[in-house]
Amino acid sequence: MILVALALAGAAAGSVVIDRLAVVVGKHAIKLSDIDRDLRVTEFLNRQPLDLSTAARKKAADRLVDQELIAEEIANGGYQRPSDKDADALMAKLRTDKFGASDARLRQALAAYGITEDVLRAGLLWQLEVLRFIDQRFRPGVMVTEQEVRQYYDQHRAELAKQYPRTQSFEGLEPNIQQTLEGEEINKAFDDWLTRARQRTRIEYKQGAFQ
Repeated sequence: MILVALALAGAAAGSVVIDRLAVVVGKHAIKLSDIDRDLRVTEFLNRQPLDLSTAARKKAADRLVDQELIAEEIANGGYQRPSDKDADALMAKLRTDKFGASDARLRQALAAYGITEDVLRAGLLWQLEVLRFIDQRFRPGVMVTEQEVRQYYDQHRAELAKQYPRTQSFEGLEPNIQQTLEGEEINKAFDDWLTRARQRTRIEYKQGAFQ
């Protein structure tokens, strides 16, 4: 996902817009403005203080490299993508859960991070798109056996008892354990794919781009 922000040189009217190339991923370019926007959206969603340090920018650049690889795979793979209605639903849920359904409170929080509602909406839609891609791409190849579920139950019985105090039998916990193990396998498959995608793609970090 390419997110665009502006870096301005000079405070006077008519100042020149400056943007620098930060990373090249295959045939795609990531600019400093993309990194700035990703940082602001990510830290807003994570309820973290705004951090635009060099270290934070480098971490955001790595995220955007992964996003470029995922976006290319989605574009070439014919995956089912979320709709505008899905994005509207996510925005409504966030507004209700985090800001008491108040548009004014949401806009105030967005302003503090220097982003707009449209930018936030695009970020939420992209997150959903990635989650759906991971599920469609990797879940079909995951198989968890009953033996693996039973082994997990035996090895983590004390932890499960704390997590599910009302249901401690194997039969009651089996669906939850199955879901946990499937999630772990999906994440591993995704991480392995991402590692291979990075290895076969030309990725060039421009010297001095994050200073």
